[in-house]
Amino acid sequence: MKKSPRHVLVIDDEMLIRWSMAETLTHAGYEVTEAVNAKEALQRASAAPVPDVILLDYRLPDSNDLRLLETIRRVAPNSPVILMTAYGSTEVVNGAAKLGAYRVLSKPVEMGDLVPLIEQAYESRPH
Repeated sequence: MKKSPRHVLVIDDEMLIRWSMAETLTHAGYEVTEAVNAKEALQRASAAPVPDVILLDYRLPDSNDLRLLETIRRVAPNSPVILMTAYGSTEVVNGAAKLGAYRVLSKPVEMGDLVPLIEQAYESRPH
């Protein structure tokens, strides 16, 4: 029986960033779903199949705080969330860690580091 591809949800309002991540991850064999705002993000995070790993931009048109991370952690508790931000203040990093973010990445994200990080996050999931 063939193993199904791991599913990654990429949430970012910048089309070029979503495209770059989706291309990188699809090329590596992942199934990728995209969302451009908090409303879409919540729909996709809670829909089947639940994402194996979630990449979440800190600032979206309808969300610019950690409440979205908190809500996503509730609707997809077994999906590690990697928060991406160009605004990586100590307050944001510490708040994200307290809410259970797997990691906080500074933007711009280095695409070469993305696949190993997704694998590490996937392996950290509760089984």
